[in-house]
Amino acid sequence: MNKKKKIANKKHRKTRDRLKQLKVVSLSKMKKKVAPKKDVSDIAEKEVAAKTTTKKTTTKKTAAKKTATKKTATKKTATKK
Repeated sequence: MNKKKKIANKKHRKTRDRLKQLKVVSLSKMKKKVAPKKDVSDIAEKEVAAKTTTKKTTTKKTAAKKTATKKTATKKTATKK
């Protein structure tokens, strides 16, 4: 039983090593893509600016004067006594 276990582990190790080598080879063949780098300081400035704009002080608006509207005379119905 011990001999079978050793053989199985050996095959497993070889398979694992072979797969690792294939992975390395395939990754090295791939074209390297250059990701566009973001300017970290620019992003930090935008965040600070966004935070400062949200802290606006509330200003009290003066109420506009309303002009007095003339009320129309309502018609009164004549009541009989």
